[in-house]
Amino acid sequence: MIIKSPINLDLTINSGQTSQPPWMETDGTFSNVVLLDNEPFIFKVRQSDIYLDFNLDDKKAVSKLKYIFDLDFNLDKFYKYLNNHEELKDMSKFCEGMRLFLAPDSFECVISSICSANNSIKRWTKSISQIKKNWGMRYDDYYTFPQSRDLAKIYLDEEEEFNSSNIQDICDCNNNLKSCGVGYRAPYMRSASELFTDETDLLEISSMGYDEAFETILKVPGVGPKVADCILLYGFNFKEAFPSDVWIKRIVSYLYFDGKDISVAKVRDFGMEEFGEYAGYVQLYMFHYARKSGLMAKLK
Repeated sequence: MIIKSPINLDLTINSGQTSQPPWMETDGTFSNVVLLDNEPFIFKVRQSDIYLDFNLDDKKAVSKLKYIFDLDFNLDKFYKYLNNHEELKDMSKFCEGMRLFLAPDSFECVISSICSANNSIKRWTKSISQIKKNWGMRYDDYYTFPQSRDLAKIYLDEEEEFNSSNIQDICDCNNNLKSCGVGYRAPYMRSASELFTDETDLLEISSMGYDEAFETILKVPGVGPKVADCILLYGFNFKEAFPSDVWIKRIVSYLYFDGKDISVAKVRDFGMEEFGEYAGYVQLYMFHYARKSGLMAKLK
């Protein structure tokens, strides 16, 4: 069925958002397994003119797809907003049709965002895909992300695995988080898994206000403001979040502060106050615009 909300599907899926790795792509069709009431559905979508062609017409599936690709967000209204601001008016030309790529599984977004810290898109998406293959549930050629209670039980590294198993050679130890290439982030992933198994219900975060949700996510060891905002934006659709790192700092400084050296914390506060309900989208478009327009190279 055709869902008539304009989108650039390839750009959205491959824009590096930390909600999840890109969906599997075959001949222009993107697909993944999505759980609806714990029942697996294979979602397949492809570009049809400026819209999406979806393989399912189930009401719950359509609703979930609209959420994942944020299809109820009014892009035309957002573009008018960009065009009314001198610093932002060129961004829609480089990002036309890009939407938020929201997590079907908020816990996957937590771990993906932790994995993305100080990491390349290629490396963190490969690591998350491997975690799914190692410990997720398989449906056809797809894998779900393991639940927090399951990931909390996974060995951190080959040494822990070797000491806790009957394996005779440590070189044979590959049933651990570090074997997925997550490096020093493995303990943070375990801590997050334990926190959201034993102490905090992830489902409650969606009903919190932004400030309470932000403070809740910051309780995860190793999670700072930038990763917390990524989790809130891509995992829970808090559009007022403005994930800020050194690159966003440089872009905002160039566009709004005459290139002056300002702190990442100040950039985050500025973005949330200046852009309000559009902060998350502005950050997404700002970063992609800087990459594609050549601004990023200019700021290095």
